[in-house]
Amino acid sequence: MNKPERWLSSLLWAMGVLLLVALVPAFMPFAWMQHIHRELRLGELPHLPITAYLTRSLSLLYAIHGGLLIYVAIDVRRHLPVVKCLGWLAVVFGALMLAIDLAAGMPWPWVLAEGPFIAIIGCVVVRLSISVERASA
Repeated sequence: MNKPERWLSSLLWAMGVLLLVALVPAFMPFAWMQHIHRELRLGELPHLPITAYLTRSLSLLYAIHGGLLIYVAIDVRRHLPVVKCLGWLAVVFGALMLAIDLAAGMPWPWVLAEGPFIAIIGCVVVRLSISVERASA
C-alpha cells in the first residue's frame, strides 16, 4: 500500500467510525434527544411521530454511510471509483448542507462546522483518490 492509499484508507476509516457513532441517537430515548436539543439552544424538540422518525432514520442513514466508508477503506485501490464518487458526493452534500443550515437559521458554529467540513473532507478524498490512481498507474 503506497502513502496516498494509507492516508485515504485512514481518512475513510476515521470518517466511518465517526459516522457509526450515529447509531447511539438512533436508539437513545427521545427525552435524551430533547435534552440535547435544548442544551444546543435549538428550542424544544417536539415529540411527534415525524420527528421521532426523521431523527432516528437520519441517524441510521449516517451509520450505514459510515459502514460503507469502512468497507471501501479496507481495499481502497479495488474500490477507487466508488471512493472517488463518495468524495464528489461529499463535496456536493457539504455545499447543500451549508445552504440548508443557513436557510434553517442554525447557529453559526453549527453552520461553519457542518457543511464546510463535509465539503473539505470530500475534496481531500477526491484529491487522495487521484493520487492513488496516479501512483497505481
